[in-house]
Formats: sequence, C-alpha cells, structure tokens
Amino acid sequence: MALNSISPLDGRYLKDLNDLCQYVSESALIRYRAEVEIRWLLCMSDTEAITHVRAFTAEERATLQSWMDDFSEEDAARVKEIESTTRHDVKAIEYFVKELMQETTMVDLIESIHFGCTSEDINNLSHAMMLRDSIRNVWMPTAKQLIADVTAVAQANKDATMLAHTHGQPATPTVMGKELAVFVHRWKRQLAQIESQEFLGKFNGATGCYNSHAIAYPDADWDAIAGGFVESMGLTFNPLTTQIESHDYVAELFHSLVRFNNITLDFDRDAWTYISMGYFKQKVVKTEVGSSIMPHKVNPIDFENSEANLGLSNSILDHLSSKLAVSRLQRDLSDSSALRNLGVGIGYATLALKSAIRGVSRITVDRAALSADLDNSWEVLAEAVQTVMRKNQVDNPYETLKQLTRGESITEADIKGLVESLDIDPDDKARLLSLTPPGYIGRAKELIAIIS
Repeated sequence: MALNSISPLDGRYLKDLNDLCQYVSESALIRYRAEVEIRWLLCMSDTEAITHVRAFTAEERATLQSWMDDFSEEDAARVKEIESTTRHDVKAIEYFVKELMQETTMVDLIESIHFGCTSEDINNLSHAMMLRDSIRNVWMPTAKQLIADVTAVAQANKDATMLAHTHGQPATPTVMGKELAVFVHRWKRQLAQIESQEFLGKFNGATGCYNSHAIAYPDADWDAIAGGFVESMGLTFNPLTTQIESHDYVAELFHSLVRFNNITLDFDRDAWTYISMGYFKQKVVKTEVGSSIMPHKVNPIDFENSEANLGLSNSILDHLSSKLAVSRLQRDLSDSSALRNLGVGIGYATLALKSAIRGVSRITVDRAALSADLDNSWEVLAEAVQTVMRKNQVDNPYETLKQLTRGESITEADIKGLVESLDIDPDDKARLLSLTPPGYIGRAKELIAIIS
C-alpha cells in the first residue's frame, strides 16, 4: 500500500482497483500513445498514396507489434525520463519510438514517426481507447455483477410481502423482490445506453484542416485515410473538429455514468434504511469490528462507503462533462489537465460498485420482521375499502376512511366492522372481508418477471 499517496484510490483502495490501473493510469496513457504512434506508422506503410513510408517486412511488422503488445513499466519509465528533458509528454513518446527504431532495420523510417500529427491527434485517440477499454473491461463487468446479485436477491424474495413506506409512513403493501427489481430495471436501462456509447476520434492535424497532410500529398484522400485509421482502432471517426476532438461523446458517457451512479446511490440508501428497520440482516464476520467501543455494532459500512464514493465520482464526472465540451477558439490547454482525471471519476464509480456488491453479499431478508410490521398495519387496507366503495357509488368513500384511519392505530375489527356496515355488492364485500395486509399486494409478484 502506498501510504504516501494523496488520493485514496492509489493508497487505501488500490487493491480494489488494480484491474482499472491497466487502463487509466499514467503508464496506461503512455502505452496507448505509443500504440497510436506505431499504428499510424503501419497505416502509412499500407497506404498507397503515402509514398515515403516503405512496406515493412514480416519481421519488422512483428517487431512493431511486439512494442505495442509488450509495452512495460520500464518502457513507461523511459518515456517519463525523456519527458523530463522535453517537458512535452507526446514529444517524449515520439522520441521513445525513435529510440526503439534506431537499432533496427527500420532506422530509415525514423522521421516518419508522428508524420502530420499534432499532439491532440495522438492524445484524443489514446483517451478514447482508455475510456472504451476501462468501461468495457472493468466498469461494465462490475456493474453487471451488481445487477446480477441484486436480481438474485429480488427473485429469492419474490414472495416476501412487506409494508411499503411513502414519506416514511406505512403505505400500500408490496414485496421485497419487486422493490429490488425496480432498481434492476433502472440499472439495465442505463446500462443499455452505456453499452451503445460511441467513442469518437479525430486525426486531422493542428487545426482540423489537414494542412500539413495536404501540402505533402495534395492528391491523397485524407478524409478516407484518417477515417480508416481511426476506425481501425475500433473508434468512430469524427470528421469535423478544431485542433481537439470536441469531447461531446465524453460528456454523453459521463452523464450516463452519473445517472447509473445516482440509481446506485438510491439503492445504497434504501439498503441502509432497510438495515436500520431490521428488514435486512447483516452477516457477521467474526474478525471484523463494528465500533471501537460498542462491541455489538454491525455497521452497514459497505453501503456507506459506496454512497461516499458515488458522490465523489459524480462531482468529477459532472465537472468533466461541462468542462471538456468547452474550448476557446481552435483550442486552449485547460482540457489537457482536466483529462488527466478521467480515471479518477471512473475509479470512484467502480469502487462504489464493488462496495455495494460486498454489501449485497452480506444481507439477508428478515421475513419475520417484514411480517411483524405488516400484520400490525391494518390501516393500509383503507385504500382498498374506499376504492371498492367508489366502485359501488357509496357517498364520501375517501372522507369516511380518512375519518376512521388518519393518524390512528386501526385493528382488524375496525376495518371489518366498517366493511360489514357497507351496502355494496356481496362479492365485493366478501373479497374485502377476506383481505389482510399481507394479501393486499396487487400484482407485485408478477411484476418481478419484468427483470427476467
């Protein structure tokens, strides 16, 4: 553990985020940049209109591929060493690749590295791949795990009837499985939007006009060349930009992540509340301590940790969504520093999901507690009685039940006495007289099938 880290993501929580580091760390960014530079060299070699980059031999191609596949921490450290002299991170990448080529048969092509490129051509593609790979390979599997785990709890409790609470007060009964299914349904909708997210890239030079490209090869189809290159990396080509890719897709992605975060935050707070109400029991881990002075405590720390980190993630993602979509004229450099925090926002979001997953793994539904609350809440049948009274055109149905039940503790005898006094259809009366709070759940059980 790095005890001198300023960010807890790189210290206390690093063990939970090692899988993310390979995509969003500075070392990862350096690796992606080197990959773009090498891929562009290969692309030029394969492009007939670009005549100054000769064809590579099979052995040379294998060497270039190995530099991408086997990029190491030592390679990243060498780039940082070069950067200490150049004081320019992308130029350091160019010099690093040139160093690698210096001792090979490709030495004649050293000056073709970074041909026609501005730094943002390299950076925007690197950031797009970083975002794509971190979301698809780390964040998304974690999100799907949470959804699967909550789905399992929902399905296991599809018949766990319980008292609902609106405004913190007893309300029309439901089942625990249906209430959890609501979160699953919400998560899945956001996940579908994130799965369809495009990751854009541009490759058009210093102000987005292919100026140096066109002066070198005026007859080349640079739109097609650049578009093909961007798409070869699994990205969507943005054909019209300033010096920078406009980052609108980044805002789209982060807004979607914020929405997913907020649903998870809602879930965390409900889970915390159900624990405080005794509806959820927490599994006891003997080696853990809940309080430094109160030995009995079993705190809902995983849901609390998730809640805290979702807030941090939202703060960063909200800011980046607004900041990155705005740049003065053809570009200013303020986006550069902001972009270095892409991984931080995703990191806090991923950490929050993993905390919620741990929380879910430690809870069980206390059906006895659910039943006890429900069996003592006959007043919730007031809704059913006044609705059937309306059906039978009884005068002042709502007002009658309000007078009987509002703010009062109502017994089974109270409700049934009122029903017996009603002049309504016999079948309706029989149905009301047989009704109990646990039986008044409408279609709650059937609704759980929606998440199947």
